[in-house]
Amino acid sequence: MIFGKRIYTSGNSLSQLAWNRFRKNSIGVISLGVIIISVLIAVLGYLITPDSTPMCNNQVLEISTQRPGFETDFLLVRKNTIEIKTTIFNKMLFGAPSNYKTIPVDAIEFDGDMVVAHIFDQDNNEFLELFNIADVCYPLAGDPIFNDDIMYFTTINGDEMQIPISELYSQVLDNNIKLKRYILGTDQFGRDLLSRLLIGSRISLSVGAISVAISLLVGIFLGSMAGFYRGRTDDIIMWFINVVWSIPTLLLVIAITFALGRGFWQIFVAVGLTMWVEVARVVRGQIMSIREKEFVEAGFALGYSNFRIIFKHILPNIMSPVIVISAANFAAAILIEAGLSFLGIGVQPPMPSWGSMIKEYYSFIILDSAYLAIVPGIAIVILVLAFMTLGNALRDTLDVKMQSK
Repeated sequence: MIFGKRIYTSGNSLSQLAWNRFRKNSIGVISLGVIIISVLIAVLGYLITPDSTPMCNNQVLEISTQRPGFETDFLLVRKNTIEIKTTIFNKMLFGAPSNYKTIPVDAIEFDGDMVVAHIFDQDNNEFLELFNIADVCYPLAGDPIFNDDIMYFTTINGDEMQIPISELYSQVLDNNIKLKRYILGTDQFGRDLLSRLLIGSRISLSVGAISVAISLLVGIFLGSMAGFYRGRTDDIIMWFINVVWSIPTLLLVIAITFALGRGFWQIFVAVGLTMWVEVARVVRGQIMSIREKEFVEAGFALGYSNFRIIFKHILPNIMSPVIVISAANFAAAILIEAGLSFLGIGVQPPMPSWGSMIKEYYSFIILDSAYLAIVPGIAIVILVLAFMTLGNALRDTLDVKMQSK
């Protein structure tokens, strides 16, 4: 103590003490690690997904419902369209449309100016498909001409080209045959399950983050007004809170969703507008208990405005329980979104969402492809459990009585 003031160093500040306590909670650290990894996956998005097409919706029906670990060769056939170029940032956010059609093959052969593709078939039937070799490698504006082992053709860009057939053979073997492996297999439409699972994390985390942000804005504002001003203001706000509290959350979300329509952004607003009541009640109770403290009375004596006293002096001292509630609300938002998507009133196909994936694949549970529905279900459980255990860890870490020991 020096002149009545306690001197803190970086080693024993309250934030440092809280962090030291949190690091000793192994379950909390693991939960935080899971959440950080999930956020990184959601941010990187299409940069790390095997299928980088928008919404991971590249459908290859020939390889539908393949087991995890399935792999096969693909013949990449150039689409006769102008090449679509995209920046890394746009690809990360929205994906990159493919310039090629993907044809699963068991083998290919060359026959003059034609590529003979032995199409992959799950029942081992023999199917052949013929492609002009120039059409495989380049986007053509018309029919190519094959003469004296030379291919003559014009691309859609207006380039007139003549290339020896042997060179086109080499191009196909080097650039147009790719081996792809599906770590988690494919769904009934031949889409990569792992890619859709990774992009689906964006929906869950986005709904949780935006819904919690909306609930904090509304809940902190109304709870602050009720707890600080009390009297009639408190009565009106508490009446409104009790009315909203009495309505089942899922029914209220469904009603708001029907009013705003089905879609990506509507689900954010619908979930967020149903989660603020708990925040408001906690903030109200905390402010009512701290409003009579000496430092608040000192603020009144110094002539500070009510706004400054609330947002600069009271709220910073009551954020610990709000943070804990936010972690629990985050988990609840993920479950609500998954439930709405399962019911068909959440995120709409073909946008991948863990709830909609379970809806699409739940009929496979009684078949031999139950993993299609189990994998997104496990992802929901892991992420929700991570946020719940993180909330419990934060509750113990931010407990003033625990920190004083």
